[in-house]
Amino acid sequence: MTTLTAPAPAPGTSRPRFWSDTAALTGRSLQHVTRSVDTIVTTAVTPVAIMLLFVYVLGGAIDTGDVPYLTYMLPGILLITIASGVAYTSYRLFLDLQGGIFERFQSMPIARSGVLWSHVLTSLVANAVSLAVVLAVALVMGFRTGADVGSWLAVVGILALFTLALTWLAVVAGLSAKTVDGASAFSYPLIFLPFVSSAFVPTDTMPTAVAWFAEHQPVTSIVDTIRSLFLEQPVGSDIWVALAWCAVILVGAFAWATALYRRRIR
Repeated sequence: MTTLTAPAPAPGTSRPRFWSDTAALTGRSLQHVTRSVDTIVTTAVTPVAIMLLFVYVLGGAIDTGDVPYLTYMLPGILLITIASGVAYTSYRLFLDLQGGIFERFQSMPIARSGVLWSHVLTSLVANAVSLAVVLAVALVMGFRTGADVGSWLAVVGILALFTLALTWLAVVAGLSAKTVDGASAFSYPLIFLPFVSSAFVPTDTMPTAVAWFAEHQPVTSIVDTIRSLFLEQPVGSDIWVALAWCAVILVGAFAWATALYRRRIR
């Protein structure tokens, strides 16, 4: 394949070029995903397996009052789905770095930031599909909600913001990893985090120290907000805490990823 060697754009690359370049690069990245649909299926398999295990095996021993256990734990399963999915962003980014794709893009007149944003946007699309699969399975299992359109839009918005925040963390991992395994291993703590939250059991059943951690970590406020929206209950201050956590993670990860990218790609 012929490599273009046009000079790199000046720092003042126009905004129209950024959007067009990002769109083109996102199309390239999405093509890779569609060629390996098993990636999305694999992302959804683990959360679905956990959901089946907790609902049909362990759920009967957990007291959630009048709330059906499937409805109670579904928000946590959705967050696990996202945590599983962003690992592939880190993995794909690492492979592009190792394969010299970034150096090739440097020689072309494209907006450099579009390279990272293409991976981020691909993550949003792929995770949206995985979340839809998990929700479809939950509906088959009996999940029902009377949430109105506004509540569903709020749920979608929170999940999208959480996905965006974790994806930028995945970009950090992909840019700094030394091996393929290291690129995706960062997601393991993220997958584990919902288990030490209010996602699967009420925090007041936990030992004091564990309960304190569970109540003050990001996942609990996000889970509680989504659960309240599904149950048509007031969300209270949880939604603001959830949004604040997502914003802090997003801003911090974005700044970190941008600094790493500039250091790696000069």
